[in-house]
Formats: sequence, structure tokens, C-alpha cells
Amino acid sequence: MVNSAIILAAGYGSRLQSRGASKPLVQVNAVPLIEIAVLQAAAAGVCNIVVVTGHEAERVENALEHISLPDGCRVIPQRLDDWSKPNGWSVIAGARLARELAAGPFLLMMADHIFDDTILPMLAEQKIGAVDVVLATDRNDNPLIDPDDATWVALSDGHRIHRIGKDISEYDAADCGAFLANDALPAAIEHAIAAGKPGSLSDGMQVLANAGRATAMDVNGAWWIDVDDPRAHDLAQQQIGDHLAMFAQHKARALKVASDA
Repeated sequence: MVNSAIILAAGYGSRLQSRGASKPLVQVNAVPLIEIAVLQAAAAGVCNIVVVTGHEAERVENALEHISLPDGCRVIPQRLDDWSKPNGWSVIAGARLARELAAGPFLLMMADHIFDDTILPMLAEQKIGAVDVVLATDRNDNPLIDPDDATWVALSDGHRIHRIGKDISEYDAADCGAFLANDALPAAIEHAIAAGKPGSLSDGMQVLANAGRATAMDVNGAWWIDVDDPRAHDLAQQQIGDHLAMFAQHKARALKVASDA
């Protein structure tokens, strides 16, 4: 059972600065990205949600206080002092707090990624034990993926992760930005840092891949988007109502108002 989630929301988000000074607070159809991420974790059955903050930390943490969660669920910020470091440092900090809140595997998500209602529940049902991390991947030729910014995944034996990174030339799928992991993932990032790597999440993932401890779960064509630039933000606002239950009712009401006008 997955009892906790970690959402990375510490970075600067330079490519989306034209839409807001804090990327996690950029709104998609009037709802901040960070609120969407938190509510999606809760909808997947996770009730201990750690949000790692950094850039504009006070504003993001204030927004967290106003999110309406299901009974028994809580969202707790973990502030990163040096948010200029690669995202693996956020994973290490978030995992430390998540471990105090609840034992066992955790969901790991990016604050600027939005997922079809089916993806996170399916990921939360994957088995951790024989492996240490399961990564949601997309093997389709998805027009929503920005090839210049995507993290790519090369697979072996159908689902074993062989290589992962932004600069690999041969790959089988795109990294969707959602993981089911245990404490071996932050430990692998720390191992990579000790070996001289900058400390990105992909650095740690490659350590686990080299050990045969990382696998992929294909999303089977389900919708997802990385809201990383104005183009993606526009597409998310246009399409989100077709894929997330929390927006479907808003879209239905808007269509009815338009038809009655």
C-alpha cells in the first residue's frame, strides 16, 4: 500500500515565467498547478503528501494551506534551502520527511505534470520489492511531448530500464514524470552525488537501472502533459477537462452556458 507522495515544486521554472513568477502557482483553468498535483495524489489514495518547495517557497506553502483535502489527508511542505541544485536533492529532502510520516513506498511526482485520472492509481498498484522503482513511461508518438525538453528512456526485456536521460540518442519511451519508489531511490541519488554526479533524479535512476532495479510502466496512450512552457500551458487549459474528473464538471457547465446563450 502506498501511504505517501512527494511532489517536487522547488525549481525556478524559467520557461513558464511569462505566465507567473512561481511555476507551481501558475493556474490551469483557475486552479494552481500545485493544487492539481496534490489533489491527484489524494485521488490516487495517498493521504500523506510532502511538497518540496524552494523558489517562491512562502507563496507556494501558503497556497498549500488552502487546498481542500479529503478527511484524514494532509499536505506538508519541506523547504529546500538551495533550490538551484538538481532535482535529485529535492527527492532526498522529500523522502526524508515522507519516511517520518509513513513507512513503505511512495509516489514521486513533478508539480508541473498533469495526468489522466487513470495513470497515478495504476502506478500506485505496481509492485515494489523485486525492483526499487517503477517509472510511468509513454511509448507512443505523443504530440504533447516537447522533444527538446523530454527525458528519454531506453528499455531492455520489454520493461527493464537500461538508460535514462535527456541526451540519450536511442530510446523507447518518454519519462512521464511519475514514479513509484522506495528508499533505494534517494539512496541511489546520494550514491551518484558521491561519485561526482550533479545529483539529478535521472542520475539516481541510472544507478538503479545499472543494478537491474528499475522498471517502466507504460501509460498505454493515456493523456498526460508537462506544463513547462506557454505552449504546453495553453494545451493543458484546452484539454484538461476531457481527462480529469475534477475539471469535467466545470467543462460541462461551461458548455451548457454557451449553448444556452
